[in-house]
Amino acid sequence: MPYDPLDLARRTEKIVVKEDLRKYYRVARGGRWYGGIASADCCGCNLRCAFCWSGAPRDHPERIGRFYSPEEVFERLTFCAEKFGYRKIRVSGNEPTIGREHLLRLLELADETRYTFILESNGALIDRDLAKKLSGFEHLHVRVSLKGTNPEEFSHLTGAIPEGFNLQLRGLGNLVDAGVPCHAAVMVSFSREEDLERLRQDLAEIDPALADVEEEYVILYPHVVERLRRAGLRPRVTCATDRKPTKTR
Repeated sequence: MPYDPLDLARRTEKIVVKEDLRKYYRVARGGRWYGGIASADCCGCNLRCAFCWSGAPRDHPERIGRFYSPEEVFERLTFCAEKFGYRKIRVSGNEPTIGREHLLRLLELADETRYTFILESNGALIDRDLAKKLSGFEHLHVRVSLKGTNPEEFSHLTGAIPEGFNLQLRGLGNLVDAGVPCHAAVMVSFSREEDLERLRQDLAEIDPALADVEEEYVILYPHVVERLRRAGLRPRVTCATDRKPTKTR
């Protein structure tokens, strides 16, 4: 039965948020993404993508992780960044827009430093109010990860109602309208080229710069392979852990 991403967000928030505290399962780690970035991994998401690399922290956030204040997360992120010489920090792993008070405080702390905060989101929860608040941060860039190229593909990949895809596009539009620096990424491992081109055209109607999308490919971690098998999904293009896309036969 398809689910509503907004309803799942509300139910998930009750598990992973307590006032300004947010549940994380890993704080913090270094990585080569964005040329080097310190990351904190939160628990809980409002989507159930079949290609997602997050396991128990997404599906069973009540069983894993612990609550951290924004100050605790920021301290660990900056310690990691200083250790490795990074200029960027982020919250990853699941959906960081669940728990706005926590996120906004974290962004306030980042804005007082030289670090760029990369907000990775599926965009479905970025309404006009949140976009307006995000516009007040100078050191913020938002990466909206679209799950497929159209509503039908979105539903097939996530198990959610097709209308959830429009929430993602609306989130991008809200960011653009509010003047928040952002770009779109899209999972293309399951997409036809003509559908990707049509998406580029749709994004260009929101803002011409959005048509230059970042292409994502499913990474074949063992648990992801099993998850795809159970969902009956066969990707057209995959990516090994060395990040080199490979076409499947």
